[in-house]
Amino acid sequence: MVSHLVSQILYLPVWLALLVVFAMPALEASVFLGFVFPGEITVLLGGVLAYESKLALGWVVGAAIAGAVIGDNIGYAVGRRFGDALLGRIPPRLLKPEHVERSKALIRKLGGRAVFVGRFTAALRALVPGFCGASNMRYRTFFIWNVAGGAVWASGVAVAGYLAGDAWHRVESGLSVLGYVVLGLVVVGLVVLWIRQRRRSTVREE
Repeated sequence: MVSHLVSQILYLPVWLALLVVFAMPALEASVFLGFVFPGEITVLLGGVLAYESKLALGWVVGAAIAGAVIGDNIGYAVGRRFGDALLGRIPPRLLKPEHVERSKALIRKLGGRAVFVGRFTAALRALVPGFCGASNMRYRTFFIWNVAGGAVWASGVAVAGYLAGDAWHRVESGLSVLGYVVLGLVVVGLVVLWIRQRRRSTVREE
């Protein structure tokens, strides 16, 4: 259903389509909005429009990068200012306080790498910028990795749409699988980190 609605971008006036390519990643990257706004699909379809010679590929990539970077910065600022208050309002059955603290500790440990990796799966795109702000990550560190991740992600997705052309649905499926793989690896990493911390705590207690 979402894919069908978003695919209407292919029939919009070119200036409006470019605006959507910018706006969707910006909204997706803002705190918790990645679950609503499909930024990745719009960038992919922007690449398809470039394939159809309706838009220049460079403009699509530039708009997508700008949207991703600006959206992440909004998420970071909101997390820095209101992060703990917003997270505290989430029912514990959905997000336990100890899980929030572990996530913040992990982001402090990984630093900018968390920002870069988080760019490649929708769930993390929605959460990581806000958690970085709430974790008091240095803005310079966040910004550098944010630009790097946004540039690689936007360029890769737009070029994939450009190369796929009319077969963009197949690429969309592949990107979804890649996102799940990245998310799975992150979850495994969290479990491994938690086990190591438990073992260290047990050794200290002995």
